[in-house]
Amino acid sequence: MDNFSFHNPTRLHFGKGQIAAVTAEIPENARVLITYGGGSIKRNGTLEQVLAALKKHTVLQFGGIEPNPTYETLMKAVELARKEQIDFLLAVGGGSVIDGTKFIAAAIPFEGDPWQILSERAAVTRAIPAGNVLTLPATGSESNAAAVVTRRETSDKLSFISPEVYPQFAILDPETTYSLPVSQSANGVVDAFVHVMEQYLTVREGAQVQDRYAEGLLLTLIEEGPKVLSQPDNYDVRATIMWTANQALNGLIGRGVAQDWSTHMIGHELTALYGLDHAKTLAIILPSVMDVMRKQKADKILQYGQRIWGISSGSDQERIDAAIEKTRDFFEQMGIKTRLADYGIGADEVVKLIDQLKRHNMIALGEKQNITLELSESILRKAL
Repeated sequence: MDNFSFHNPTRLHFGKGQIAAVTAEIPENARVLITYGGGSIKRNGTLEQVLAALKKHTVLQFGGIEPNPTYETLMKAVELARKEQIDFLLAVGGGSVIDGTKFIAAAIPFEGDPWQILSERAAVTRAIPAGNVLTLPATGSESNAAAVVTRRETSDKLSFISPEVYPQFAILDPETTYSLPVSQSANGVVDAFVHVMEQYLTVREGAQVQDRYAEGLLLTLIEEGPKVLSQPDNYDVRATIMWTANQALNGLIGRGVAQDWSTHMIGHELTALYGLDHAKTLAIILPSVMDVMRKQKADKILQYGQRIWGISSGSDQERIDAAIEKTRDFFEQMGIKTRLADYGIGADEVVKLIDQLKRHNMIALGEKQNITLELSESILRKAL
């Protein structure tokens, strides 16, 4: 296990009725901008609870942040926040809203073109303080320092990480997720699953705690994930998924170990070019990464197959095949198709996707940085 430092400053308030905790988390003299997405928080009563908690605060609202938040929309919020002298941001929504709000927080005081935060990884030295009320468990963005933003006009989907944008607090009330469409609930489970896999299915030794922690999260998602589809109003199931998704990417299971993230980097290009849901891109790419990189990842795939799926018989290659197939079957069980062809993307598009990876300098991916453009092409072709 490698040396590491770990600090997660986000305060979590978990459980029903916890939206009321917003009152004490935001200074009463703050000028607050609430950010949200398509308006479901108005229909399910979440916004009403938030506004009640902020009845003594000065509050403005900015809606319309898209799934896969766009730079174009977020800059409108930046302009509004600057004009209205906003000094606290409250994201109410899922990972896209929270990611977008992190960018807004960094962009408001940024000197220069805020796109440089993403395109050039320009240093973020300060940001407007922010918190969030989570309504879609998936990305773990509610308590980490990362964000992903899409620029529509150039088909770029880029990320940035800065400790300055750690949320000060996060409200995790499972009841806010009852009204989620089935597709979004499924996406959240698959997203969290692949987050764990990117940190677990790698080449490393001496990380037994991280391994067992990751395996516990994977088993929980496999056991509880399908229940979200059949029992959408089951509080215990919703609570378990919400907490698991948070733990999948709050930084803990990735400390001191190699991480992969090639599935995400390749998947980002599918979203940028074709608008596919983030989780769908992960379900398409992960099985192919496991297949193409099977030699390098053999020991870990065999461990994963045995501990998660109970695969213990057959040759090593047969067991690896079975582990990959079990993974694909789980995604399909969650209602998410796992082939590019399922989304109308054919072999003729692979070159375009490779060009995107090259343009974004994604030419050395994976835990050993040895997934070249040629291997990325093999991964995409395996995914057809």
